Amino acid sequence: MSSSVESAVRALEQRTYDEWPPALRALFDGSALSSKVGFTASLITSDAAGHLRTSLLGIGELYVPDSRTIAFALWPSSRAARSLAGSNDSGDVSRGHRRVQAALAFVHDGAFHQVQLAVEALPSEADAAGCGLALFVASIEAGEAQQVGYARLTCGITFELPNDVRERQAVLARWEKQIGALREAVNRRSASGG
Repeated sequence: MSSSVESAVRALEQRTYDEWPPALRALFDGSALSSKVGFTASLITSDAAGHLRTSLLGIGELYVPDSRTIAFALWPSSRAARSLAGSNDSGDVSRGHRRVQAALAFVHDGAFHQVQLAVEALPSEADAAGCGLALFVASIEAGEAQQVGYARLTCGITFELPNDVRERQAVLARWEKQIGALREAVNRRSASGG
């Protein structure tokens, strides 16, 4: 192997974690949402046929209440929500206590992160704030961050909100409501010993 190839191979840095590092807890803490606009994470799930599906989640749909947990919100009719919670023939998401596997992938601070999750649907009454979304809570099974010394990831999938101030304010208000619903659902689950 040439020395340049050896250098490139050695330049790969991999870190594993089973708790959210402080920088990621701050990213997903549900605060200062307007300063985090554009961040996107990819939630990868497997449907009943074994096909992998990807759902894109913005910062207003992700909340980390503690060092080992993440809560997230999905449209109830989405394939990911149905596969994570199970669905009946009408397509409605049912709320069992079944735990399923998923992965959350994103770019942050120059590194690619992939976090393996054990996901559980939160009961429909957990959506007391009425955001109309299917709510889930997941525990970290294993997280991994990868980066190389010779290049820096600057972004993964990103988006921007409309320039119209009213539209932007409406999105941020919806995100605040969604984060509030996630906080309330997670707190209720913790209080009941779940």
